[in-house]
Amino acid sequence: MAETVWSTDTGEAVYRSRDPVRNLRLRVHLQRITSSNFLHYQPAAELRKDLIDLATFRPQPTASGHRPEEDEEEEIVIGWQEKLFSQFEVDLYQNETACQSPLDYQYRQEILKLENSGGKKNRRIFTYTDSDRYTNLEEHCQRMTTAASEVPSFLVERMANVRRRRQDRRGMEGGILKSRIVTWEPSEEFVRNNHVINTPLQTMHIMADLGPYKKLGYKKYEHVLCTLKVDSNGVITVKPDFTGLKGPYRIETEGEKQELWKYTIDNVSPHAQPEEEERERRVFKDVSATSVPGAETISDFLFSLVVSAQGYEYDNLYVHFFVELPTAHWSSPAFQQLSGVTQTCTTKSLGMDKVAHFSYPFTFEAFFLHEDESSDALPEWPVLYCEVLSLDFWQRYRVEGYGAVVLPATPGSHTLTVSTWRPVELGTVAELRRFFIGGSLELEDLSYVRIPGSFKGERLSRFGLRTETTGTVTFRLHCLQQSRAFMESSSLRKRMRSVLDRLEGFSQQSSIHNVLEAFRRARRRMQEARESLPQDLVSPSGTLVS
Repeated sequence: MAETVWSTDTGEAVYRSRDPVRNLRLRVHLQRITSSNFLHYQPAAELRKDLIDLATFRPQPTASGHRPEEDEEEEIVIGWQEKLFSQFEVDLYQNETACQSPLDYQYRQEILKLENSGGKKNRRIFTYTDSDRYTNLEEHCQRMTTAASEVPSFLVERMANVRRRRQDRRGMEGGILKSRIVTWEPSEEFVRNNHVINTPLQTMHIMADLGPYKKLGYKKYEHVLCTLKVDSNGVITVKPDFTGLKGPYRIETEGEKQELWKYTIDNVSPHAQPEEEERERRVFKDVSATSVPGAETISDFLFSLVVSAQGYEYDNLYVHFFVELPTAHWSSPAFQQLSGVTQTCTTKSLGMDKVAHFSYPFTFEAFFLHEDESSDALPEWPVLYCEVLSLDFWQRYRVEGYGAVVLPATPGSHTLTVSTWRPVELGTVAELRRFFIGGSLELEDLSYVRIPGSFKGERLSRFGLRTETTGTVTFRLHCLQQSRAFMESSSLRKRMRSVLDRLEGFSQQSSIHNVLEAFRRARRRMQEARESLPQDLVSPSGTLVS
């Protein structure tokens, strides 16, 4: 007889399904192999000391003479949240005094009906549904690694007390608060009971009663075969995973009479009918046809992150940002929010600079409509403006810098570093005012960092505006572009390619503009430095005298 190959991987497996979870069906097969006592080495007198008598592997008869075959092996198909009663629950709920909740009385009625109809169909395999009062203690003491000397981290200890919000959780009746809003000194029990993850989750445990023959119904013999968790997004977590082509799982009971059991778990959910699959394909095709923009439109999705800010004078920084869409050819959904504010973040020293790590996510969607194909002008691309501010203990805020950057015109991942500046006043009084009472010169219109969209003239003069270079803000952008022209005929793809080339040219033109602006600011700072030096150190040509 071939040796059994056991499956030792008892970790979780995660699946995602679009089908209703009520269609889930599992087939569980449980079989008793033999008593573990028989597997110990028992030398026979007639054989050599290095051999084992094969007779020792034969199952010994029970006190009644034999063990029924149905008690040695069991196979059953279980549906999602299907309740199968254990022998302990049957004995418990037959006593009406043990019923305390409406669910207990419901279970009592179901058990009485089963008894009248010939008894329950299961013997050892049973289930705990999401409504049952059951907690698997192994989940709270599970290890993260295979190290024998593992010490649970602070995060592991805290997450062990987290429970998930039930899907059928009901709100409070009426509008009157039944508890205090703020608990200033929460106890450990209060934290454990109120530490809730808002993702709705339903749990189901498939159990087995591995007690001795005719001694079923004791809690100490209950073992977890499989745990199923399903959230509202269709994510199914199975622990351990479906058996499939792997070997069966094994359970070795403890006690005086140790026994070895094996079991398998298979997914036997019914497959969809061909007409149902065809109907589902048509629905997805219709949905994709309505969601993909037309051939003359580019849909631009940005999944962005305000990563960090560094090089600023004061601590406790936060960033106010917004996206400006060019008036021509650009639009966004009515519900789209094109601005945001990060949290206030304390800086940390990193080398010579102080860095504030925000990791603040934001997303937005915009549409570019290409109507006039004859126009050779470069189409404009959205601009991201940012304003960095600081807030101290006395609630005094200061403007630390303004910056702007043109959003990338090509899809993919981009990391942009925005250099910022702030307007300054001459004299010591302005700096004293900024230090003691906060506040400083501010731009009335943040788009003045570049060329405002409302400006209609030929030249924009910033003569007389004194500025000071401050720090930098880092953005990480993940750009996704979508258009029907990408999957249509070659002529439409070429037309859209020309539009994208012009957009990329505008982006390069903007980059050159930023470089020239940096050179102008550097030249202005050098000129100011020369003016501040004594005149006898500067030659008539403007160079320093050695």
